[in-house]
Amino acid sequence: MIENIPKEIIDIYKKFENSNFEVYFVGGCVRNLFLQKEVKDWDLTTNATPEEILKLFPNGFYDNKFGTVGIQTEIDKKKHIVEITTFRTEHGHTDKRRPDKVEWGRSIEEDLARRDFTVNAIALKIEPSPSVIASKAKQSQIDGIAASRSAPRNDNKSIIIDPFGGQKDIKDKIIRAVGDPKQRFKEDALRLIRAIRIATEHGFTIDTKTWEEIVSDAHLIEEVSGERVRTELLRILGSAHPYDGTMLLKNSGLLQFILPELLEGIGVSQVRPGRHHTSDVFTHNVLSLKFCPSTYPIVRFATLLHDVGKPKVEKRDENGLVIFHNHEIVGSRIARTICDRLHFSKKDRDKIVNLIRWHMFTVDEKITDAAVRRFIRRVGAESVKDMMDLRIGDRLGGGTQTAESWRLKLFKKRIEDQLKPAPFSINDLAIDGNDIMKELNLKPGPKIGQILQKLFEEVDEDLSKNNKEYLLKKIKEL
Repeated sequence: MIENIPKEIIDIYKKFENSNFEVYFVGGCVRNLFLQKEVKDWDLTTNATPEEILKLFPNGFYDNKFGTVGIQTEIDKKKHIVEITTFRTEHGHTDKRRPDKVEWGRSIEEDLARRDFTVNAIALKIEPSPSVIASKAKQSQIDGIAASRSAPRNDNKSIIIDPFGGQKDIKDKIIRAVGDPKQRFKEDALRLIRAIRIATEHGFTIDTKTWEEIVSDAHLIEEVSGERVRTELLRILGSAHPYDGTMLLKNSGLLQFILPELLEGIGVSQVRPGRHHTSDVFTHNVLSLKFCPSTYPIVRFATLLHDVGKPKVEKRDENGLVIFHNHEIVGSRIARTICDRLHFSKKDRDKIVNLIRWHMFTVDEKITDAAVRRFIRRVGAESVKDMMDLRIGDRLGGGTQTAESWRLKLFKKRIEDQLKPAPFSINDLAIDGNDIMKELNLKPGPKIGQILQKLFEEVDEDLSKNNKEYLLKKIKEL
């Protein structure tokens, strides 16, 4: 296990050890080492105070009251922040997030007792072998060990501190709260969704007692900030099992507080004779997520919400059959509200809203090239593939057996043709604003833009008209 820890991280660890501080690897990095999965975030805990840590690492940063110092390092030419936290105990969590009082702890066991789940409450200590301990009498050998990539790995062994049975739970693939789950979730309500996120990411199940408490305390998630919920939600959607994670959110009761708009689709039938839909709107949305080929969480989120507007516009036609006219417009507005509530960035929000707004595009083989170009402009050339992935999820989530119809394949080919060269835009017109001002003796103003837009709309329908002679003649007629 130690051999999978990068030298740069070992060097940080050894600096504490050589300064006679206790230090341990802890949290998700230890869990992932046991699972033989990639470690993205390295966390250490120590009996050194933040002030003492900063003496060891003057370039570290410390701007909180929870004893965590950030240390920047570089691994494989990528910057990483290693978080070093002083042993601590916590008291009171009035806001269901932060402890009201933090005290520095006296032991690693005391520190582990405050953590969320048993799989995250394991500490790893690197214990030097007797030969390495003896070598400390010679400073040159100490320096040699610190500089070597292999010495710490070959001459050291690991010691595991596991007071809550986390190793067994990792082996059995179980998420279990440390101690009393009621107390753990009231300390930080984000743990409610985090339990589901970790289970989803690693294919674990949730311990019965822990699950029952999640269901009982689901309402507490309302006290957690939107951005913290969003981060966990996107990690669920970015996992290998986003559908399963979403259904756990629903079955736990968390979804009604996170995405209540999605649950409005339960029981709203989409069945019409001759159509492939065989389920209600909610089931269709989550199945569309399941079958969406994109691994990008933002696209998966748009797919999950793509028909969220249907319950709001549900009506019956003259034959008594269900219709959902303009659901994509209403749905895009609902999606914007959801994204604002969860504090998505403007870039991600606009992408989600745009994908939902235009997901009802037609792939009729008779549409013109101009219509294809309009589609590209509406969606954005950078989002065309994302829209295709949403459409595939939509098809398969509705019961269709094939991912792509022959019409969709043809439409994709036509898009490729229009994207080579770059999509036609107003800047590609054979004349510009200066030509118009010169020809019509006009001064700069909004009228110039209006004329250019009219010319663009005409030329977009027939690219052969994009020549200077024709356009200069045309502007005199406008």
